[in-house]
Amino acid sequence: MRARAVEHCPRCGRPVGANAFCPYCGRYLAPLAWVATPPGSPALPQPSRPARYAGPPRYRFIPRWGFPALPWTPPGPTEAPPRDALTATRATLASLVPALWATATVAAVAAGAELWRYVLLLASRSDALPAGLVAASDALVTSAATVAPILTVLAGALLVVWSVRASRAAGEFAGVVPARSTRAIVAGWLLPVVNLSVPGSVLAEIEHAALARPAGQRPQPSGQLRAWWVLWVANLAGVVVVALWSLRTSVQAQADGVVLHAVLDLLAAVTAGVTAVLVVRLTRLLTPSRGTHREVLVAVR
Repeated sequence: MRARAVEHCPRCGRPVGANAFCPYCGRYLAPLAWVATPPGSPALPQPSRPARYAGPPRYRFIPRWGFPALPWTPPGPTEAPPRDALTATRATLASLVPALWATATVAAVAAGAELWRYVLLLASRSDALPAGLVAASDALVTSAATVAPILTVLAGALLVVWSVRASRAAGEFAGVVPARSTRAIVAGWLLPVVNLSVPGSVLAEIEHAALARPAGQRPQPSGQLRAWWVLWVANLAGVVVVALWSLRTSVQAQADGVVLHAVLDLLAAVTAGVTAVLVVRLTRLLTPSRGTHREVLVAVR
């Protein structure tokens, strides 16, 4: 904004000189002329050009510094958190269940192979059998009889480890000390005659603690656990019967032995499957339940 000089009054036309008002008519004689001037703007930043890659750094001598030859460790506490019994039980369950189902599958195949052999024995009474058919039956029986014991031992070892860890987890869950030590549990699974009652008692104690029943009350096994106990005892008894029956050398005894092997394999398959379902159920009972909110419809108006 700037003022413009006025020599004559625009109203009366008389000379006014340097006065701000006309001395004759009193008009204001300093009109303003507005001139817009754009403000100065700073210069726009120029994008920096990336430096050209000149290759790795070069040194006139071998550097004496460097990083130690150690693996990278994340920041924070170096000590691992303590592993509780429930976590160990779940970790064992992840290997136990597939091993049990694999044992059940192979035992079922072995039972089918034994039944197929028995059918061939019946057919051989009146007619000769093809050599290829007999060889295939023998190969299936031999393969199943070789793989099934290996899987049974593996699944049995995992079952013993799971029962020890689950017993500790049940004690922590109920806030009591487990009634049996690790040696007592392992011996109860492995010692003959004793393993007829101790495994079922151990699982009943785990179920009792997982259901938050009073510690002084006698464990009452559920129907599923009772069924497993019966299958377990029948399986052990079947092993003894088959072992004693194999001592007989007559032709009829050998034929009957094929049927006994088929029954024992089928019983082992059912026992392994029921065991897999039972250990999953007991592990889920030991898992603390999370509180959930559920909307319930009370009335409709």
